[in-house]
Amino acid sequence: MSTKVKEDQYSAENIKVLEGLEAVRKRPAMYIGDVGKRGLHHLIYEVVDNSIDEALAGFCDKVTVIFNKDGSVSVEDNGRGIPVDIHKDENKPAVEVVMTVLHAGGKFDKGSYKVSGGLHGVGVSVVNALSKWLWVEVSRNGHIYKQKYKTGSTQNKLEKVGVSKKTGTKVCFYPDDKVFKTIEFEYKIISERLRELAYLNKGLEIQLKDKRSEELRQDSFKFNGGLSDFVKYLDEHNNPLHNKIITVNREAGEIPVEIALRYSNTYNENILSFVNNINTIEGGTHLSGFRTALTRAMNNHATKNNLIKAKKNEKITLSGEDFREGLTAIISVKVAEPQFEGQTKTKLGNGEVKGVVDKIVYEGILDFLEENPSIGRRVVEKALLAARSRSAARKARELIRRKSALGGSSLPGKLSDCSNRDPVFCELYLVEGDSAGGSAKQGRDRRTQAILPLRGKVINSEKARIDKLLSNNEVQSMITALGAGFGGTEDESGEKAPGDFDPEKLRYHKIIIMTDADVDGSHIRTLLLTFFYRKMKEVIDGGYLYLALPPLYRVSQGKKETYAYDDNERDLMMERMKKENKNTKVSIQRYKGLGEMNPEQLWETTMDPEKRTLMKVTVNSAAEAAETFQDLMGSDVEARRSFIETNAKFVVNLDI
Repeated sequence: MSTKVKEDQYSAENIKVLEGLEAVRKRPAMYIGDVGKRGLHHLIYEVVDNSIDEALAGFCDKVTVIFNKDGSVSVEDNGRGIPVDIHKDENKPAVEVVMTVLHAGGKFDKGSYKVSGGLHGVGVSVVNALSKWLWVEVSRNGHIYKQKYKTGSTQNKLEKVGVSKKTGTKVCFYPDDKVFKTIEFEYKIISERLRELAYLNKGLEIQLKDKRSEELRQDSFKFNGGLSDFVKYLDEHNNPLHNKIITVNREAGEIPVEIALRYSNTYNENILSFVNNINTIEGGTHLSGFRTALTRAMNNHATKNNLIKAKKNEKITLSGEDFREGLTAIISVKVAEPQFEGQTKTKLGNGEVKGVVDKIVYEGILDFLEENPSIGRRVVEKALLAARSRSAARKARELIRRKSALGGSSLPGKLSDCSNRDPVFCELYLVEGDSAGGSAKQGRDRRTQAILPLRGKVINSEKARIDKLLSNNEVQSMITALGAGFGGTEDESGEKAPGDFDPEKLRYHKIIIMTDADVDGSHIRTLLLTFFYRKMKEVIDGGYLYLALPPLYRVSQGKKETYAYDDNERDLMMERMKKENKNTKVSIQRYKGLGEMNPEQLWETTMDPEKRTLMKVTVNSAAEAAETFQDLMGSDVEARRSFIETNAKFVVNLDI
């Protein structure tokens, strides 16, 4: 937690007004991202962020989120309570200013909050504007104050409704169904974010309760170990190289830096970085500082203790990539004035942060290794194995890179390329097997659609080292066809190494996984998703990866035919056909494989841009995604069994 701000410094004078609230309802997506599921859940995050800011300032240790029976959501904290005295510029209570004026809040006044999680101070006023109704209740100065709003407009003067010895704020809101496509909140989505916030704020208790059904569902998140507990959670199904978590928690230049990390006997790195509790999925200066410091500290320790044992005629240099193999790490920094950039505005750009993180992490890791030399020895031994593997993979990597150059002769022989050369208009279908590949090749639009059939099951990227991965024929074909190189890691300067994956060189801006709608098809799809998530995550982050959704059924009656994508749609079509023509039999054909469709059917149902349905692959929670891939594709059989038992009830179509 950051240093406490004096309580008498937080009053109406601290609420700075920047501009009004007019445009929010007209252009809600500008403020919350979209008006779908993601934007809806963002409303809760914005209100919770205000409570977390109170925790960061040292005044709150409990936050409660409740899904109420009527569909509304309540967020309550035991912080100081939003000020209720009159704001001199607005001539209304400060709480009303915060709730109804865009860019109004205590986080613009550094005397009130040293750091804050909300980026722009638009949060709770935007929630108010996009809610059918909202009320706020403030416990402060020995009283309870309450005010109500409708679609952002104040409905009554701030009233005293009771007395209280406690302090805090409670906000209850009902999202406007005229704004959002859905107003039903999902428990799992919110619980994952609240769990993450509890890890990032050591000792803070966050409760989630769901009162919408007869049986109360609830969770309570509180982690006294903070980031150490977070690493254990992410790493629980891996075989750890050492049990003790490496931790550093120091401050320099008024920038608190906290890290926790541990190595396991796996081959992928899993690093999550946060700034003021915001998941910086594109990294930034703090991540670059961490990587540089980690490599320097480990190499320094290895050299000082003579741990790098080269074999005869062998030259070994341990790189950052070697020291990150099997690493699970969390980096959390607090920055008073964060500057974000990048495609999703979640890449930290503050230059001064890199040096601070570098110095703190370098010194902290060296101190830890001096006190725990056995852990240092094991980490260096693992890095040596990674370096030898990397050396063995270099030939395969260079071969693939040479093949990836543009030009027909260098492309995989089984690739049926498209004639267009502008990546924006080009699509690559990764198709399961030669049979489906044959139908896809005949049914496609040859101008813009390329087909790459994959034989057999792609190697599991969760359990394979880089040299073995790059020697796999199907992986080689995919990398060569995409033409953007391979290797998603940054070097120690934070820049891409020559020949590493470069999304600007992608030959296709739609990469579509098209597999059968059966168990084998699902497995191949999961293997491909694992490959892209672990080895080419930029493809997902850039919005280039999609899943094709082929139909499950062909429903026909006489010469009339249509397609159904699930059982409900099949039943509705059957019912409609029977009503329209009772005398003609309705036939159902269940597709188990894409190869069962002729080229015309495959085009009409799955490949025609005018009619097809594509599912874009995105990552909402990096922590949850990493855990899921570990469970499904890792070495822990019990974790996989537990996942199957938990999710079996949600299976719709199962082929046995």
